[in-house]
Amino acid sequence: MKGNKEEVRSFNAYLDNLQYQVYETHRVMTDARKVITAETLKNSLLGKGDKPLMLLNIFKDHNRKVAALIGDEYASGTLTRYETSLKHTRNFLEWKYQVPDIDIKEIDHDFITSYEFYLRSERKCANNSAVKYIKNFKKIIRICLASGWLTRDPFLNYKAKVKQVDRTFLNQEEIQLLADYTFVTDRLNQVRDTFLFCCFTGLAYADVHKLKKSEIVKGLDGEMWIYTKRKKTDTPSRIPLLPSALIILNRYEDHPFCESQGKALPVSSNQKMNAYLKEIAGVAGINKPLTFHIARHTFATTVTLSNGVPIESVSKMLGHTNIKTTQHYAKILDLKVGNDMAALKAKYAG
Repeated sequence: MKGNKEEVRSFNAYLDNLQYQVYETHRVMTDARKVITAETLKNSLLGKGDKPLMLLNIFKDHNRKVAALIGDEYASGTLTRYETSLKHTRNFLEWKYQVPDIDIKEIDHDFITSYEFYLRSERKCANNSAVKYIKNFKKIIRICLASGWLTRDPFLNYKAKVKQVDRTFLNQEEIQLLADYTFVTDRLNQVRDTFLFCCFTGLAYADVHKLKKSEIVKGLDGEMWIYTKRKKTDTPSRIPLLPSALIILNRYEDHPFCESQGKALPVSSNQKMNAYLKEIAGVAGINKPLTFHIARHTFATTVTLSNGVPIESVSKMLGHTNIKTTQHYAKILDLKVGNDMAALKAKYAG
């Protein structure tokens, strides 16, 4: 409109604002790679058309896909973690917003920090557990960003760090104490033997549970090796068998369970084995909370790194995909540092 009256200026300002909204809507649709026509542009401008994309629906769809790929790309434990994360997210929405679900476009930096506060305060999660749940949630946000459903990353200015946890492991005297002890039941002796086998090979519970006789093979050096894949990461793990590990394997070569199932050792469920380990620790006089994962820590520290095995070799045997994971073990070996410095001390003393 032309003229200098107030209503003319007001109407022209309205048109300028409307034009800006059209351009901005067009930009947003372009960034989201949406099909742009006069009709879709008008509907987007007026807030019509597309149904809101709801967070929990996207999370559930992700978990369904993970469930369908268990055994191929994912372990069953991965699905369990994502299902737990979904439950925490659902409960957080009820706690914070009193809603059963939320439009993903409403997720911002405040949502993320509030979610972390909820995990720490209401759920009483330790630092590393809270960080892992947030990390699982972040994967859902990455899906939304990659699909063009979100144009801005709510994690942009968010940072959380995993704190290093001191890992428990057995020293050489404790390993020997377990090896020499004779328990009154075959059940406890079998669990002890499987635990010690993991101490000498670095296998996790899931890997020793599935270990087949056919995966015990003669290597290029003429010695016996384990050739397997880690269940957790599907990465190859090649481990030369120490004499102590071979003795344990030979002990169960003719065991009925091993013969019928083709397994290397008679391994029960993780829950049962860990319960028996607590009983074994009490009977043998080991004042540490024994779990199967301690065997893996023991292999990395007492059995290998403390005896001068290079960290690269240890990392390969453990099946780590990143050597930084193995370096956590090296940091706790004060004894190794002391031994390494002994020669230097002697030189300066002389």
